[in-house]
Amino acid sequence: MNLVPVTTDSILVGQPLPCALLDQNGVLLASPGFMVGSRQELEVMVGQRSQIYIDADQAENLRRSYVSRLNNLVLEDRSLGQIAEVQVSPYDARPSKSVDLDNDEADWLYLQHQAHALLRDQQGDTFLPRLERLQNDLERETLRNPDAALFALIHLSGSEIRHYSATHAMLVCVMCCLAARDVLRWPAAHVRALSSAALTMNISMTELQDRLAAQKEPPNPAQLKLIHSHAPRSVDLLQQMGISDALWLEAVLNHGTKSPGPLAPRSDGQRLARLIQRADMFAARMSPRVTRAPEAPGVAMQSCYFDENKQIDEAGAALIKAVGIYSPGTYVKLSSQEVALVIKRGLNTTMPKVAVLINRHGMPTGEPIVRDTSQAEYRITSSVPFREVKVTHTLERLMSLTRQVMAERPW
Repeated sequence: MNLVPVTTDSILVGQPLPCALLDQNGVLLASPGFMVGSRQELEVMVGQRSQIYIDADQAENLRRSYVSRLNNLVLEDRSLGQIAEVQVSPYDARPSKSVDLDNDEADWLYLQHQAHALLRDQQGDTFLPRLERLQNDLERETLRNPDAALFALIHLSGSEIRHYSATHAMLVCVMCCLAARDVLRWPAAHVRALSSAALTMNISMTELQDRLAAQKEPPNPAQLKLIHSHAPRSVDLLQQMGISDALWLEAVLNHGTKSPGPLAPRSDGQRLARLIQRADMFAARMSPRVTRAPEAPGVAMQSCYFDENKQIDEAGAALIKAVGIYSPGTYVKLSSQEVALVIKRGLNTTMPKVAVLINRHGMPTGEPIVRDTSQAEYRITSSVPFREVKVTHTLERLMSLTRQVMAERPW
């Protein structure tokens, strides 16, 4: 039997299942024709499993059901958010006879779509389960291959404006969690609240963020008012959905506050907020807009190292130690005059492993050449903006480079 992973969002509530649902071992969870009564019932059925499957031979049945769902939403004049939530294939068409989730590679474009749907359409009954599923996916990837997680999100953030708000939130989340867990050594509960706050800090202006990224004119007075009030409005929205976690809410409320100084005197929630604020600034600086080019990631990262008083910022320093000045997914120029892509953090924040894509004569290398920038002849001399690199590769192609050099901790 070939198993194909499917999303729980592709399962129609209140209608007979078009095919059997299985776990990763092919064990039957629900037979064809079974009717799922509610999202809560589906979550119970799935349980602690991070993925459910169908037989590849029955994939066409699910596809028809999926297309029918989209058509019905359009005919019912449902919200854009509800329609966007299912604008991802209900299954991954690459069947596998033996599915091992621990060895599966993350589908970052899929996660980007899921985050976009989550933030655009905050349905009270399903919001928390969907958020927890996204958090679990991001946590698994930052534990399994943090370089690949940084690579994917920094590449997506610096190279496109599609789904800006969702990509921005995921990048801030991953950066903050790496710094909190591996550098600052915060308790697991604080790291989880930090993750929640980073993903939802801008939930009250997700649509506006996406619009502004593609807007040619500067924000108008009405838009500026929404920007300046988005933190308390995000807290109100989260509370309306039943969220009462004090750390989470305090971090969201204060995530835009510019407050220089050490972390120790602050409350727990304010410490979370300060880390988010520095990562938020970095991610915004390196993301493109229609009206301006992004900063080079190395420049953007160094800008968060100093606080509003031009002093070394404790939260910013923790982020740089966790992520590196030249982070995976960024382009750099070497002393050899080659242009390379950072694929792995190094033992030193300025000396990562890189893959050369353009040789010293300005020609594509064909096959990437791995270099160690701790060696004098391959030292990094500058960051290279995304727009100046004319060699194009798919994300999957670039991500494969991170798997050629096994990740090791930079501390």
